[in-house]
Amino acid sequence: MTGKIQAPASSGEAADYVTVTVGEALFGLPIARVHDVFRPNSITPVPLAPPEVVGLLNLRGRVVTALCLRRRLGLPAPDRNAMGMAVGLEQAGETFGLVVDAVGEVLRPAADTREAVPSNLDPRWRGLASGVHRLDGCLLVVLDVDALLAFGPAAEAA
Repeated sequence: MTGKIQAPASSGEAADYVTVTVGEALFGLPIARVHDVFRPNSITPVPLAPPEVVGLLNLRGRVVTALCLRRRLGLPAPDRNAMGMAVGLEQAGETFGLVVDAVGEVLRPAADTREAVPSNLDPRWRGLASGVHRLDGCLLVVLDVDALLAFGPAAEAA
């Protein structure tokens, strides 16, 4: 299953997010940064890659770096047989497949529900978040795609 993401027509200051889940946590990726949603398969491991890099995969003829959001957030790796879904993101001309447990819906929370990143949010998450939305019964953590895709030795040296 693959699909191109189409942003709903814009109206007002509210932002649109593609929602993804990892465990019980709900995250939002700015829809302008999301290019595809697909089920990853046939991932080739990359020796000596950072731990969050699951490997490489072929997405419509392009080599894509598969990045595990669980590992990026410091959570336990998923069951080896449960690969979930992936969200296609681009950064500096390179394509990434962000592997998540599940992809939800496109959500446009009201602008007045947005808050700064809480100081009590796990430090590993705080550096990857750009804000949160308090929704009915849950918290939507908005991910900063640039920070999320800055990883490995080059990111640590910066």
